[in-house]
Amino acid sequence: MEKKTILAVDDEIHILELLKYNLETNGYYVITVETGEEALELLMNEKIDAVLLDLMLPKMDGLEVLRRIRAIEKIKKIPVILLTAKSDEFDKVLGLETGADDYIAKPFSIRELQARVKAVLRRVTEKQTALTDQKVICTHGLEIGLETKTVKKYGIPIEMSLKEFELLKLLAENPGKVYSRDILLEKIWSYEYIGETRTVDVHIRHIRKKIEEDDSNPIFIKTVRGFGYKFRED
Repeated sequence: MEKKTILAVDDEIHILELLKYNLETNGYYVITVETGEEALELLMNEKIDAVLLDLMLPKMDGLEVLRRIRAIEKIKKIPVILLTAKSDEFDKVLGLETGADDYIAKPFSIRELQARVKAVLRRVTEKQTALTDQKVICTHGLEIGLETKTVKKYGIPIEMSLKEFELLKLLAENPGKVYSRDILLEKIWSYEYIGETRTVDVHIRHIRKKIEEDDSNPIFIKTVRGFGYKFRED
């Protein structure tokens, strides 16, 4: 069975060492970071199965990190267990209302921590079929809802015409596959614009302006010179 990866976020080194040792002893792979900014970057670029998140972090606190996690389609379903030195009921309720899956006050029992991690991971496994049914393509902050016909970049909705969406969807569903302009015309526009390959170029240009950080140096839709276009391969 593939090891589950836990991201532990805490600005106290000894807590991170404690978490890493005990969880890895129980068969998990543990990544540790000390700031919320590092945590969000890792979550967007690595496969993380669960997060242990301290509330009292420098700069961006744990609640703000949690809010951002829950606002991004790609990572919003990852279970989060809050860790805090506070025992006040208000902090517990606020954390749970913000979207935490569980809450443990420091100092905590390692046995209890292991049981809670196991429980949230089990709940995720039970939801895998439902998650698959949502049919969302996620890559580097770009989220394409295949059934809902929606596009988001870092959680922010992007308006697209139907043809723009269908063109992006076709390319994104087949990463690395090169499509000629003629084939794209046939698949997206049928024979309505046969021979008008400029139509494809115009739509690709519009899509790039909407989804790329720098549309003159695109990372999502690549041009294959003299032939057509392809979507990035992760």
